[in-house]
Amino acid sequence: MKKMYLLLVLSFLLNHTISNAQSNEIQNEIQTKVKGIEQKVIDWRRDIHQNPELGNREVRTAAMVAKHLESLGMEVITNVGITGVIGVLKGSLPGPVIALRADMDALPVLERTPVPFASKVKTVYDGKETSVMHACGHDSHVAILMGVAEILSGMQKDLKGTVKFIFQPAEEGAPKGEEGGAELMVKEGALKNPNVDVIFGLHINAQVEVGKITYRPGGMFAGVGDLKITVKGKSSHGAEPWFSVDPIVTSAQIINNLQTIMSRNVEITRNAAVVTIGSIHGGNRSNIIPEQVEMLGTVRTLSDADEKLIFNRIRQIATKTAEANGAEAIVELPYSSHYPVTYNNLDLTAKMLPSLEKSAGMSNVILVPAETGAEDFSFFANEVPGFYFYIGGLPKGQDPKTSAPHHTPDFFLDESGFILGVNAMVNLVADYMEIGK
Repeated sequence: MKKMYLLLVLSFLLNHTISNAQSNEIQNEIQTKVKGIEQKVIDWRRDIHQNPELGNREVRTAAMVAKHLESLGMEVITNVGITGVIGVLKGSLPGPVIALRADMDALPVLERTPVPFASKVKTVYDGKETSVMHACGHDSHVAILMGVAEILSGMQKDLKGTVKFIFQPAEEGAPKGEEGGAELMVKEGALKNPNVDVIFGLHINAQVEVGKITYRPGGMFAGVGDLKITVKGKSSHGAEPWFSVDPIVTSAQIINNLQTIMSRNVEITRNAAVVTIGSIHGGNRSNIIPEQVEMLGTVRTLSDADEKLIFNRIRQIATKTAEANGAEAIVELPYSSHYPVTYNNLDLTAKMLPSLEKSAGMSNVILVPAETGAEDFSFFANEVPGFYFYIGGLPKGQDPKTSAPHHTPDFFLDESGFILGVNAMVNLVADYMEIGK
């Protein structure tokens, strides 16, 4: 850990002046354009918010994005990763290829916010009718990146390189039985032709005050793998348990034993990690010992080494505990989804911190601990150096503990925070192009 931060500090010092290499003329042009586009960004966001679409179903949103990018004269590719849209802006001068990413999907949540543009949309999700809401801020991400695209296209003559605008579906996960998200876009060549050198992404945060940016070098969000453990035993009458091999008792022992992974195997002073069993099903009557039990859970880690350790220990604990009871445990890990750690490249983070400080002010750019939530931006950052950060969406002076969390019906964003996202993304592009490949 100390070595990582030493490298970060040294790289920061070496690159601090380089990242402020925009000419005064370019800086002034950027600030003028950013101020002029704020209302457009807010209007786009409200439109998208009123018309939310679930993952792999973002047809209207994608069409809106594609039309906007085409109006700016870009090369536009649609239906990447099902509904994804890519816009390619080639600068007049040679230089690196920089990707910027925004996610487009909403969530199956009933909106309760009192705003006039609240969603009334209903659709079918997992075979049932559900309400749909942008309860995580992806609508603002799309609007911000549309604003960035308009500003940068107006500066094409000054751009030293190429910008790829990636509008991604299904960040929250694809519907059952479908592929989707960043993983599918990577598979379908989103980072190729032209080949991307670096990628930047942001997420608005309803618990971070407007005007602030938070970031972390290295692992910012956890890698996640879900798991399924099936414990097979022998059924018997509940009054005669000696004739059984009880999968319920065995499952209880497995769950308890899994807790020792965090308390005895993971070096928690280095990285956080989580092993959670969130679902357990077995049996249908009080007086029948069933033949089997099924458990579902999630694993969160902040390094590949920790993931390998924890995955191995889960398999070992489950199978050996079951074996000791005369039962059998089948471990499927990962079961249906697996996201890598969202890792901010150390050198890239150090180089680009001055760009964020220029955008928000040095005191408003804050180093934060890692989070055990996950982000599929990780699939992009696994392929090329990436830098991902938060911008604030909490009204100034409000207690973040009283702000509705993401993914809830009362989730609310202060729209005055959007412009910082535009400013930061434009500065990242302009500064990285000055640094060069």
